[in-house]
Amino acid sequence: MEILYVCHRFPYPPKRGGKIRPFNMIRHLAERHRVTVASLLRSDAEAAEGKGLEKHCKEVLVGRVSEPWQTLRMIARLPTPVPSSMGYFYSRQLRHAVSEACARTRFDLVFVHCSSVAQYVSDIQGVPKILDFGDMDSQKWLTYAEVRSFPVSLGYLLEGRKLEAEERRLAEKFDLCTCTTKQELSTLRSYGAGTETDWFPNGVDAEYFCPDGSGYDPDLISFVGRMDYYPNRQCMIHFCREILPLIQRKRPTTKLVIVGANPSSEIRRLGDLPGVTVTGSVQDVRPYVRGSAVMVAPLAIARGTQNKILEALAMGVPTVTSELAANGVDAVPGDHLLTASTDSGYAEAVLRLLDDPGERRRFAAKGRERMLSHHDWKKSMTRMERLIEGCVERFHYQGKAS
Repeated sequence: MEILYVCHRFPYPPKRGGKIRPFNMIRHLAERHRVTVASLLRSDAEAAEGKGLEKHCKEVLVGRVSEPWQTLRMIARLPTPVPSSMGYFYSRQLRHAVSEACARTRFDLVFVHCSSVAQYVSDIQGVPKILDFGDMDSQKWLTYAEVRSFPVSLGYLLEGRKLEAEERRLAEKFDLCTCTTKQELSTLRSYGAGTETDWFPNGVDAEYFCPDGSGYDPDLISFVGRMDYYPNRQCMIHFCREILPLIQRKRPTTKLVIVGANPSSEIRRLGDLPGVTVTGSVQDVRPYVRGSAVMVAPLAIARGTQNKILEALAMGVPTVTSELAANGVDAVPGDHLLTASTDSGYAEAVLRLLDDPGERRRFAAKGRERMLSHHDWKKSMTRMERLIEGCVERFHYQGKAS
């Protein structure tokens, strides 16, 4: 098939959440089909890094955008019914490139990852269209509205409601809509759009993220994530100020390493606390996670799948996470990972693993085993392929092709 694949973040190299899922889809689809990728580029550095994508697809279409202009596009949509997210991910250059590609190529399938770029193809007719929402972004903004102070909360509430309405509208324009987890699927189906819906999970490269036989520091806790992302900042500030002292009270030698790009000055100041290290950006997160006894993901705000959890479990590092973040992982709390909802609960769960090497070994083995069986990219992509085949067959059976 000739496939047009549209995504909101340039999907190479697959170093962060918004790039990992689309890259694995593109790589899989390109094994059997001719894939044209359309996406946005934000800098010369991203363009240089992204050249490796060309070997995984037939053609790459790009729209160059810059932060000041995209912010202005967001602001311009505030007084309109259109979500600001649609403005942020809009590029006249990319729209023109997509239109030209559709004029010269008869695509057999249009596949979109993320609702914010569905605007480029939502009105195309005569070809089956699939929208992979990934996460239902509207629900993230609505959650932000609950935890941020006024007047910022009002902005998030407005954007969440506008985006929810847009997600409902878009769902009706596509022939199949998918997402990453059963929880996200429940939200999607609650829209009642009448469109076929399903899900396929995020995977983890368990050969890359694997135990390497190196030792670990029995007193070290790790956290991994971009530190310009509000949920990551919020959870680490709270963990360092409220939870880590509870742990250190019973185990004074406990340390925490926060690994992630673009830490704010507030996050960097956490490094002044006893036992806390803030690394900033690193070339490879694996040595930091493998070198820790426990990885924590105490996220109070989480939608979809947290790749940091999949990767830590695949490396055989026991993980303590929030009940909310655990919802995005196909694993059983208490068997493959530990969850908590209170400060004391987090402290007890972490100490359970730090204080008992045997318990740590048990969770290490069980967690990796679960990743191999339930978050394998090959299995996920096989599921995606079946969904695509079913969508295309239904489309032609219903006589929608032009």
